[in-house]
Amino acid sequence: MTKRSGSRRPGAALDNDRLDAIVAKAHKEAFVRMRGYREQSLRLHPHVCARCGRAFEAGNLHELTVHHKDHNHDHNPPDGSNWENLCLYCHDWEHQKYSYAVTGAEAGFGLTGAAPPAPEVTHSPFAALKEALAKKRTS
Repeated sequence: MTKRSGSRRPGAALDNDRLDAIVAKAHKEAFVRMRGYREQSLRLHPHVCARCGRAFEAGNLHELTVHHKDHNHDHNPPDGSNWENLCLYCHDWEHQKYSYAVTGAEAGFGLTGAAPPAPEVTHSPFAALKEALAKKRTS
């Protein structure tokens, strides 16, 4: 059996320095990749959330994110047609809607599909309240 790169024997100690280096490299590469299209999107599009209309200035521009409309982070056309600037909250919401759509639970999240029927309410917590109060008054 050949040893795979990066594999270790069961029970062997982790090489924390190596893991730290791998994580640091991944963070740096993600930052460089994100910075490239984020900078372009901020130059191309207004500093306004495309969903809620919140305006951003230099002091809070870090709260404006770039959303990939087709959810493909590798699709970055230079004209910015796959990007839209969204605030943190709207960006979160877009990804939540997408994850529900992918799992088939899109009802109620602004996507296509009918909402499931509401469950029938069978419990009434105050059904016997009137009788209990009348009984308390007489005792």
